[in-house]
Amino acid sequence: MNFSGTGTPGDAFIRNLGKIVIENAYIAPVVGDEIESGYLVAEGGRITAVGAGPAPTVLGAERLDGTGCLVTPGLVNTHHHLYQWATQGLFQDSTLFEWLTGLYRTWAGMDADVVYGAATAGLGWLALTGCTTSSDHHYIFPKGRGDLFEAEVSAAREIGLRFHPCRGSMDRGQSQGGLPPDEVVEDREEILINTEEIINKYHDDSFDSILRVAVAPCSPFSVSEGLMVDAAVLARTKGVRLHTHLAETIDEEEHCIAQMGCTPVEYMEKLGWLGDDVWFAHAVHLHDVDIRRFAETGTGTAHCPSSNGRLGAGIARISDLLAAGAPVGLGVDGAASSELTSMAGEMRQAMLFQRAVHGPTALTARQALEMGTLGGARNLGRQHEIGSLEPGKLADIAVWRVDGFRAAVADPVCALVFGPTPPLARLFVGGRTVVANDELRTLPHDQVGRAGLLARKRLLRQESQ
Repeated sequence: MNFSGTGTPGDAFIRNLGKIVIENAYIAPVVGDEIESGYLVAEGGRITAVGAGPAPTVLGAERLDGTGCLVTPGLVNTHHHLYQWATQGLFQDSTLFEWLTGLYRTWAGMDADVVYGAATAGLGWLALTGCTTSSDHHYIFPKGRGDLFEAEVSAAREIGLRFHPCRGSMDRGQSQGGLPPDEVVEDREEILINTEEIINKYHDDSFDSILRVAVAPCSPFSVSEGLMVDAAVLARTKGVRLHTHLAETIDEEEHCIAQMGCTPVEYMEKLGWLGDDVWFAHAVHLHDVDIRRFAETGTGTAHCPSSNGRLGAGIARISDLLAAGAPVGLGVDGAASSELTSMAGEMRQAMLFQRAVHGPTALTARQALEMGTLGGARNLGRQHEIGSLEPGKLADIAVWRVDGFRAAVADPVCALVFGPTPPLARLFVGGRTVVANDELRTLPHDQVGRAGLLARKRLLRQESQ
């Protein structure tokens, strides 16, 4: 694999706007009433009309017969580690801390080619499972291995997803009481300088932006207090969002109490890390007061049920967060702790986990759909642009096939959330086709899968050298 960053397929994709009319479909807009036989019109990359049929005539539009289909907003993934596609299936029976300490040195061997291949496969998989916008939290930057950030940006451009990469970081190694080995952490000043450079180079805050950057020190157990404070100042000075892992395990809470003298959320509040420009990954182990503070401050949560289950971390108090009015979105997390997990699958997992603990009314299918769309948009600060099917919003749209065997399910939203992920008839990002009939249309479908396998082989080969 040779990472070139040419972006040619993405450039062609970006130029392909056009007009779309979807008709005779079940429309689940998330905001507003559902429409049993409805239509949606998009022009110039934005939704212009949604309503009950018959659909209007739009000259020059591509008309899609949505009979037997459910139309929803594109799904929004608010926590990921794309590079981890290259290390799936390892440390299958480990806790989070065991899993991390087992993999840190392997990940330290990554280069730009590994990141590009893993990101290409990971983002391609997200697209094939209904995702139109994804964040990524990349926090390991080995020296002399090429431009890792540019590698994943190029992959997202070529796949065609809206992308929110987070410049992660670690500066607190084992010699300073942190979890990661010293050789995988960076110097604090170098982190801040490079993070600002990345924001200046990549961040686009326009309404229809396909690329926005966030500042994301990794976690309380791998980042110094000084870096957490400086990162928040930098992000707010530059007008970008803040992200980190928080309260994922009991081990983390014990670590914070022993070393910081307070719980993880208390520590974040002390450092100025609560607010409506912040979203945390996981937030499994929250106290009642933490939930109240998240709601009062508008602090978001990226719920990652499959990864939390895989690592035995626990089940987040999502029903309580939603009842309190706190923003909650979904995340698939890295593929190494959530193998081949889809965004649609995370809606199902989130719903079932809450019901397993709190009973069958704890989370509905429509609440799960909202978490996977508008909730995720809120985490990313894009609720006015994406996350629901409304005129004026960006035409990020998923068209699911709920006919055939699924037609026996009376409710199409139930068919999407309660069952296995339905086939994807179309996926649009800004009105451009990314997936059609369960195949990628922006890059050769088979090439994307091979890119992930080659990334794994390259990383493990370099580790053994």
